[in-house]
Amino acid sequence: MTAVLAGIGGWLPPSVVTNAELGARLGVTDEWIHSRTGIRQRHVVDPGTSTGDLAYQAGVRALRSAGVDAVDVVVVATVTPDRPMPGTAPGVAARLGLGGAAAFDVNAVCAGFVYGLATGAAMITAGMAERALVIGADAYSSIVRPDDPTTTPLFGDGAGAVVLRSGDPAEPGALGAFDLGSDGTAADLITVPGGGSQQRSAGRPAEAADMYFTMQGRLVFSAAIKHMAESSRTVLTRLGRTPADVDHLIGHQANARILRAVARDLELPEDRVVLNIDRVANTSAASIPLAMCDAVADGTLRPGELVLLTAFGGGLAWGSTALRWPSVTPA
Repeated sequence: MTAVLAGIGGWLPPSVVTNAELGARLGVTDEWIHSRTGIRQRHVVDPGTSTGDLAYQAGVRALRSAGVDAVDVVVVATVTPDRPMPGTAPGVAARLGLGGAAAFDVNAVCAGFVYGLATGAAMITAGMAERALVIGADAYSSIVRPDDPTTTPLFGDGAGAVVLRSGDPAEPGALGAFDLGSDGTAADLITVPGGGSQQRSAGRPAEAADMYFTMQGRLVFSAAIKHMAESSRTVLTRLGRTPADVDHLIGHQANARILRAVARDLELPEDRVVLNIDRVANTSAASIPLAMCDAVADGTLRPGELVLLTAFGGGLAWGSTALRWPSVTPA
């Protein structure tokens, strides 16, 4: 048996912030942001809305899409949990009426959804679960410094989720191969330095700046292209496929230029790259499932097509998988 994608759902908070609105505050223009990132706007949570709230909404929709009301495991991929402990997943599971299911968080930053997929799929393949709910959810507006023009325009908030079920490796939706990797020597390229045991055990209070997200953009740009392209090739090789067989590339929506560069590295036509970053910005662990939802809704994804998923994030961490798209509709 293997894990098969059986349902999908996404949710974005209703408040939208355009580049023009941000630019007026940060001293940059709409075109300055868009030319560097491909982003035009992002959704942000209202005061009092947490990552768990986002995850719950996406979970409701994925369960409805799959036509089920019970799963055996809930995995929430996030780097902005509701609190340091306990995990966000058990509370989300309880709100969804899934109390008693195994529930835990995964932190692989922007690669979190692919890591979560691999975890849920492995539990199904191992016979530990019949169904898994995998949610990617992040509220990055809670960790980017409001006055930083280099990071604040890049991110939005949101959540996306899928339901996996046990099934046959030959059927549409089967997740047949994964590639995951990391490089902890480059941890400082993408980080929130304060708030953890490293800072606390040093015996000093966290500086205000230490509680916000930081990134070395130029180094991240090149590393993301390299690792997503290499990881994608590894997955396709394990499946006995080549990049020419790929109908759609759905990568982590970090930057439109990064995704186009990955496509060029794989010698994929640009029209095979799924992009929704212009409307939602970088939603971290939520970006791939949200892009899948949009691509189904606008008719880009059709049953039977080979879809390659790839992501890169802090850790450094990266991962890829591929599947023949099943007949699923976001709820």
